[in-house]
Amino acid sequence: DTRDAAQARVRSAPAPVTDVATLCVCDLLVAQCDVNCCCDPDCTAEDFSLFTSCSVPVVMGDSQLCSQKAAVYSLDVDANPPERIFKLIDQVNPSIFCIHATNYKQALYLKSPEIPTPENFDQLLDKFGGPTFSTEPDSWDLDTDAQNPPDANETSRYEYGAPVQTEDAFLRLPSPVVSSWCSDANPAGFLVNQATKCIRSVSVEKCDSIQALSMLFYINSSILAVPKSSQMVNITVQSITVQSVNGMRTLLSSSDVLRLPMAVGDLCINAVLGVNYHITHTDTGEIIEAAAAFVLGAISKEALSIEQSFEISFTQENTEPVPLSGNPGYVVGLPVRAGFQPQGYPSFPSAFLFAALALSSNKHSQLTILHSTSTQDCLAAQGARAPVLFGYNMISGCKLRITAAMKCQPLAQTLLDVLKGQSFPEYVASFGNSQAQDVLDWVPITQLHISEQMISHTLQSSCQIPVSLGIEVKWTKYGSLVNPQARIVNVTATITSTTLKQLPSGRERIIPITSSVVFTDISLPAEPSYKAWPTIDIKLPFDFFYPFV
Repeated sequence: DTRDAAQARVRSAPAPVTDVATLCVCDLLVAQCDVNCCCDPDCTAEDFSLFTSCSVPVVMGDSQLCSQKAAVYSLDVDANPPERIFKLIDQVNPSIFCIHATNYKQALYLKSPEIPTPENFDQLLDKFGGPTFSTEPDSWDLDTDAQNPPDANETSRYEYGAPVQTEDAFLRLPSPVVSSWCSDANPAGFLVNQATKCIRSVSVEKCDSIQALSMLFYINSSILAVPKSSQMVNITVQSITVQSVNGMRTLLSSSDVLRLPMAVGDLCINAVLGVNYHITHTDTGEIIEAAAAFVLGAISKEALSIEQSFEISFTQENTEPVPLSGNPGYVVGLPVRAGFQPQGYPSFPSAFLFAALALSSNKHSQLTILHSTSTQDCLAAQGARAPVLFGYNMISGCKLRITAAMKCQPLAQTLLDVLKGQSFPEYVASFGNSQAQDVLDWVPITQLHISEQMISHTLQSSCQIPVSLGIEVKWTKYGSLVNPQARIVNVTATITSTTLKQLPSGRERIIPITSSVVFTDISLPAEPSYKAWPTIDIKLPFDFFYPFV
């Protein structure tokens, strides 16, 4: 009996390890239908009627198996409306070298390496410290369950784009899906900074019963520190801003007390108008802190709907958040990221400091130019800066009134501060997402000085003062021709000075001071100048090209 049972097991096909009917490699969107993905379980019959083809027509497991199931997807375009056709067939491998049965379960999963500790270091050194070592397991028991099931490592960390899980489902970030109305089924993706706006229907009489208008709806579920774990991270209230009916906002001094929506006369007060999540995580993908900043407002009885705004950002612990200008290449209209080499790193720029560009001062060593003012007075415009936006050629300026009482050297230094700012950066990020630790992703700024003469009347002394700053940014298209990325390869800042002779007593002079930025695409081939080509006016023999025509 035992021999017959063994022969029957050999003749029978092995049980499938993977259910191909549930596999779908083109299912990329969470809780949404992927276009032309015929195996997407989120797609309905109406969605299938709009498909043009199946992007993945056949889904199967290991191609080395002798026999296995295969899921075949197709579209019946003759039907009205078109519908999806699903078939589960037996796929036979014609090769004589195929796997009949995958009966060693431990070989189906990746085994996590053992982390060295002071307690097991000597044991690991004895096992793996030699020139060779054996990977054969201690036991070949076929009935032993795998030491590492498929979901053994799912609790280790969050991965990019994975939904941020909570104790009941996932962290909701309401957003418009089909129309502009809010949908609460949009999960927040890990490390995916998002900002959404949508419209929510409201009723002042029932505002205290509408969950989406209450602060508790956005903070009552704790976030899982890592997926499928028991460690919880509570969402704290970082700040509360109250907005009046006329739009004036006031930041409350205390955020300890929750303000719930309630109907007061013809108004609904404390209704949530905006939520800004800020998630702090470790470098290993573990969430350690979560905070929410609220904007609460009053809704009048006449309003049938309101616009809500939601935003989420992620910051790694012990780091400063840095806004990006592209990923990876620069986006036209976003600031050019710049930095400088701090003190203590004289040999190589290993730790750049950079920050977002702003229309204020240049205290963070940002790449900025002179910001023109309405008075056009250079001395009054000192400190006013405008950010350099990628792809935008810019020019600005002011006027300097010079009198005979002005001293040369202080005037020259003042004009230099007006043109370059208080701290002109030394480096520019080559990509919009260049990180500070990536030294090769930063381009040094080449600074040039040019002097020119100014003709004046008969005067005895003169000095050099800067009158213009010209910044040329050379960039090129990088990567695939289908989706090229903008990359900065060279930046040159040219200071032009002029000779100013001393004025007689009582005389004044007005000098224009200019600042400009020019972006040059060096990836485009230069157009040949046909007019510059020389011509030869001679007549060739009739058989000069023989035997060719």
